Amino acid sequence: MADAYYFDRFMLDPDNRRLTEDGRTVELSGRYLDALVLLVGEEGRLVTKGRFLEEVWKGAPVTEEALTQCVRSLRKVLGDEAARPRFIETAPRHGYRFVAAVSRGHPAASVGPETGLSRLEVAIPTAEETRRRAVERFAGQGRAGLIGGGAAGLAGGLAYGFVGVADGAGAAASGLLVLAALTAAVGMIGGAGVGLGVGAAAFTSRWRGSWSVVGGACGGMAVGAVVRLAGLDAFALLFGSAPGAMTGGGEGMLLGAAIGAGVWVAQARRRRVAVLAGAVLTGSAGVISALLGGRLMGGSLAALAAQFPGARLRMDHLGPLFGETGFGPTSQVVTAGLEGALFGAAMVLALTLERRRYAESAAGPTI
Repeated sequence: MADAYYFDRFMLDPDNRRLTEDGRTVELSGRYLDALVLLVGEEGRLVTKGRFLEEVWKGAPVTEEALTQCVRSLRKVLGDEAARPRFIETAPRHGYRFVAAVSRGHPAASVGPETGLSRLEVAIPTAEETRRRAVERFAGQGRAGLIGGGAAGLAGGLAYGFVGVADGAGAAASGLLVLAALTAAVGMIGGAGVGLGVGAAAFTSRWRGSWSVVGGACGGMAVGAVVRLAGLDAFALLFGSAPGAMTGGGEGMLLGAAIGAGVWVAQARRRRVAVLAGAVLTGSAGVISALLGGRLMGGSLAALAAQFPGARLRMDHLGPLFGETGFGPTSQVVTAGLEGALFGAAMVLALTLERRRYAESAAGPTI
C-alpha cells in the first residue's frame, strides 16, 4: 500500500484515488489525478513533458496542449497561479515540478472490521476538526498581527518622539516614553484587527488569497473607525475639544487591504521578499491615503500639536527635512509612506511567519 501525500491543506491518496482539501473531496478526472500523483511523487524533481505523455497518457497520440490544459486544471483546483506558483512550477520548454513541501503517511491506522469505517474515512478530518483548524489559524493571525503592529508602533513612536518631543531633561524622556507607549498600543490594536481580518480567510475554502485582501481591509477599517471615535471622545473628555483630523477607518481600510495583498504575494517566497512586498504595498497605500487627505500617525500627531499649542510635542522639526517651514503636505505624504512601509513590513513578516509556523506544525498527519 502506497503512503498518502500531505501538502498544505490537501491529502492525495493514490491507492484510493482521492484528493481532499481540509477533508472535503476535490473533484478531479482520473487522468488529471494520475498527473498530480506523478508530480507530487517526484517531490520537487523535474517531470518532463515526454514522461507525462508516456506515463499519464500511456503513449496515446495527444498534443502538448492536452498537458497544458491538464496543468491549468490542476492549478485551478489547488488555488495556484502560474505567475506565483505555490505548488506547480513550470520549467519552460521542459516540463513541470511540484514545489510545495510534501510529507507522507498512511491515510489511517488499521481499524477493526467492527467499526465499519474504512482506513480513508478515519483519516479525513471531521467538520469539527476542520473548524478547529480554521479557528487556530484565525487566532494565530490575530496574535501575529498584535506583535507585528505593536513592534511597528513602538519603533514609529520612538522615531517621532526623538524628533518631536520638546527638549527638557527628564520631561523629554518621559514624553518620549509616553508617546512610544501610545503608538505601540495603537499599533497593537490596529495590527490585531488587520491580522484577524486576514486570518478570517481560513474559514473560506477557495480563493483564500483574495479573501486575505478583503479581510485585511475590513479589519483595518473597523479598527480605524473605533480608534478614531475613542480617541476623539477621549480628547473631548479630557481637554474639552478634540482635533478634527485623526487617522480613521479610511486609512485603516487602505493599509489593511495592502497588508492582505502583501501576505498573498509573500506566499511561498523568501522572507526578505515577503518583507519587501509588505513595505512597498503598504508604503504605497500610506502615500495614497495622504494624497487623498487622510492622516496616519505623523499627520495625526501634527494635528494634535496644532490643536494644543502648549503641548511639548512639535512636528514642525520635520518640515525642513522636506523643504517646508512646518509639517506641510510634503511632510505628511513622506511620513505616511514611511509609516506605511514600516507597518506593512512588520505585519507581513509577522503574519507570514505565523502561517509558515502553522503549516510546519500541521505538515505531519496524526496517525
